[in-house]
Amino acid sequence: MADRRSQGTSVCLTVLSIMAACQAVPVSDLLDRASQRSDTLHSISTSLTRHMDSHLPSVGRLLIPRPNMCHTSSLQTPNDKEQTLSVSEAELMSLARSLLQAWVRPLLILSQESGSLPAAAQGLVSTRLLELLDHASSLQDGLDVLSSKMGPASQYLSYLPYNGGPDLGEDNPTKLVNFHFLLSCFRRDSHKIDSFLKVLRCRAAKSRPESC
Repeated sequence: MADRRSQGTSVCLTVLSIMAACQAVPVSDLLDRASQRSDTLHSISTSLTRHMDSHLPSVGRLLIPRPNMCHTSSLQTPNDKEQTLSVSEAELMSLARSLLQAWVRPLLILSQESGSLPAAAQGLVSTRLLELLDHASSLQDGLDVLSSKMGPASQYLSYLPYNGGPDLGEDNPTKLVNFHFLLSCFRRDSHKIDSFLKVLRCRAAKSRPESC
């Protein structure tokens, strides 16, 4: 029991040390790191979606729900670059964190369900989803630190519950369609997160707005 407590204390001290180190890093540097992480996140989600595209039967494409059925669609976000540039830093950070938080459970479900996809569709899906989970978790930790430096407004989180079940369907066609839909929703949201963070990075670097 004592060894377990010692190990737990050691882990906690390590986490606190990392957080303290991050607190000492300038916001511009933290935003640069976060932007690089979000870019990787979007890149992985895009490659995974394309991979699933190649294995989805034509009839399955007709069954995929519309994008406005994504569980994060209720969140009001900028529609284009011009609108994004008009949003405050605190609100952009709040939006990015809210979107990322909303994917904690769905990404875990995708990872768990990837092993039960039809063999032809599996490929590197399981491995890439583990990468996705790792990058999403690291980005979330980084944005938590960043928001603590940017003030209370940036720490506000919109609650976007995922009401889907713990699995994506009993038969292979249904599983493929639901898997593809959920992954497509994440790809869309990861692009938004990446766009918001890139604008924040530009502003922190005092770049011209049109170059963001």
